[in-house]
Amino acid sequence: MREDIMQTKLDKLEKIRSGGMEAYPEKCERTFDNAEALEKFEELRASEQEIYLVGRVKSNRPMGNACFTHIEDGFGKMQLFLSKQNVGDEKYKLFVKSVENGDFIQAKGKLFLTKQDEKSLQVSEWKMLSKNIRPIPTEYYGLKDEEALLRKRYLDLMMNPETRELFVKKNVYWQTVRNFLAQNGFLEVQCPVLEHTPGGADAEPFVTHYNALDQDFYLRISLELPLKRLLVGGLEKVFEIGRVFRNEGMDRDHLQEFDHMEFYAAYWDLQKGMDFTEKMFKEIVRNVVNADHLDIGCPNANGHPMSMVTEFEGEIINWSQDFPVVDYFTEFKKETGIDLSGEVTVEDLKKKADELKIKYEPGYGLGRMIDTLYKKTVRQRLIQPCFLVGHPLAVSPLAKADPAHPKKVLRFQIVAGRGELCNAFSELNDPIDQKNRFLEQMAARESGDKEAQMMDEDFVEALEYAMPPAFGFGFSERFFAFIMNKSVRETVIFPSVRK
Repeated sequence: MREDIMQTKLDKLEKIRSGGMEAYPEKCERTFDNAEALEKFEELRASEQEIYLVGRVKSNRPMGNACFTHIEDGFGKMQLFLSKQNVGDEKYKLFVKSVENGDFIQAKGKLFLTKQDEKSLQVSEWKMLSKNIRPIPTEYYGLKDEEALLRKRYLDLMMNPETRELFVKKNVYWQTVRNFLAQNGFLEVQCPVLEHTPGGADAEPFVTHYNALDQDFYLRISLELPLKRLLVGGLEKVFEIGRVFRNEGMDRDHLQEFDHMEFYAAYWDLQKGMDFTEKMFKEIVRNVVNADHLDIGCPNANGHPMSMVTEFEGEIINWSQDFPVVDYFTEFKKETGIDLSGEVTVEDLKKKADELKIKYEPGYGLGRMIDTLYKKTVRQRLIQPCFLVGHPLAVSPLAKADPAHPKKVLRFQIVAGRGELCNAFSELNDPIDQKNRFLEQMAARESGDKEAQMMDEDFVEALEYAMPPAFGFGFSERFFAFIMNKSVRETVIFPSVRK
């Protein structure tokens, strides 16, 4: 059946060519996009100016000697009116017999109002720009399966305006981040994707081979350690937005490759970082939620009130309020009865996990067990945006220890909707402490924890030259997915799928 349809389309392609028209020309003419033509409709109609429009055919209704067609470009739809009288008998017959939904065409003509008062272009000339030879899914009976839509994202974009809008908003998301940091004096840099030693996160890396050096390299799992080397070198405020790769499970919140941002600011403490990132989060929400009528940086566009509310899995999230501070140890004790400020063993934590029917891997050490219990208890209660502070040292190998609480670190996460949306630290800059923590991580790796961090001797050496006190922050496109109430996979334009 599909082969028959494709053969029919190939026959129409041949009609185009035998009719003396190129089916895939190099050049086209376009004086306005469809949205501009509609916006300037009265002015253009009054001037009787002939204009050129282009777009993909979305509907085609031949009716004897006339035909109504809708075309769509990246900005909007326009109705075309073709008739034998205006385009000529041969060109009209060629259009009716060969043009169909999915084709890209160019149309020249004057704007006018139909009897139904629809803004339209009365076509005097038309030209094929690209002939489709494969059946286009229909808007109502086409691709509905999410996996198929992700696998063939171009069809999803073609058929679903909301998908196109999603990725326009994603661009707003990253542009807001970039502009906010640049306006606050941060320097954007690009660090290596291939590393001798991956670090900066608890994740299993991908391995590749570098032929020119005849060495195995790792795809980076974080941006952290190269950026902190730049602080050692004297740059004070740096950031990168780039791809990272983690060879881990795939679910609503996790992908193997994704866009990530980290910034580091010398001489900042945790409180300054909290004040700064709360402002940044609110700016991101404001711009993404109101992207339809907002120019980036404009606090109130065209009189529209700026919404600061999003929805996530049935919960209404209000970003306009000040973010409260929630203490990790206090909430952990409330939910589990375990006081992390005292002596706690792995066995204590596993016993509590068994009691609460929480699953864990047998090889989990102290930090991994604390994190597992936290995610299944404390985190489930955190719905509105808040700062989670005072994480255990055991789950934060790169954070600076809190001098007032030896078992805590100077770290926060912004948590909302039962999920962490960022990670932030007063950065560890004691080279001896850092080396000891790497050694503890290596012991965890040897015990079977594939996500524990590797020893990075070069990074330790860099710290030995002295790194200033600093604040570091990182987040990914997970926050965008959260704002849009979608899985991360849905918000990646070409996610990894099984072949």
